[in-house]
Amino acid sequence: MGISFSQGLLVGSALIVAIGAQNAFVLRQGLRREYAWRVAAICALCDLLLVALGVAGMGRLLAASQWAMTLARWGGVAWLVWQAVQALGRTFRPVALVPAAASATGAGAVVLATLAVTLLNPHVYLDTLVMLGAIGAQQPSAAGFIMGAALASLLWFFGLAGAGHWLAPHLNSRRWWQVIDLTVALVMLTVAWQLAWRPL
Repeated sequence: MGISFSQGLLVGSALIVAIGAQNAFVLRQGLRREYAWRVAAICALCDLLLVALGVAGMGRLLAASQWAMTLARWGGVAWLVWQAVQALGRTFRPVALVPAAASATGAGAVVLATLAVTLLNPHVYLDTLVMLGAIGAQQPSAAGFIMGAALASLLWFFGLAGAGHWLAPHLNSRRWWQVIDLTVALVMLTVAWQLAWRPL
């Protein structure tokens, strides 16, 4: 079980530690101190469930379904472009950091946005259901592999949220938030372009 756990931890870390829409979203919530720990927990839980489903064989079914991959692809493109437009709009009306208690965004809206940025991204399915699922299914201990991959997600997403919390006091200016939102928009548009023009 120890070898499978290590494999899950290492492979899971390699796949999730990348600049992407989900990571940009988690970091931004951490910077805003807006339900960041809840966002991190949702992302990690989604990874756990998807890896477990992948190891159980769901990844092979998804990869074989052309219509499901096409739906995921264009749904993801639409969501990412919309998020990029939102972020670009904020660059023209920047505000300094406000405490989470004073934020106009409710917990329900943040939870829905977290689920959308996670589950409408086809790369999430490729990484968890297909790739990690295929590797995990070959391990001597599937449970150990899933636990290792889940720990990698927990460490990464809570680390991002924590980094945002730590950086937030140093970024309490309108100019910084223009830079942050512009960066988020560029990341979202880059991922959307990759989804639209590169085959999954």
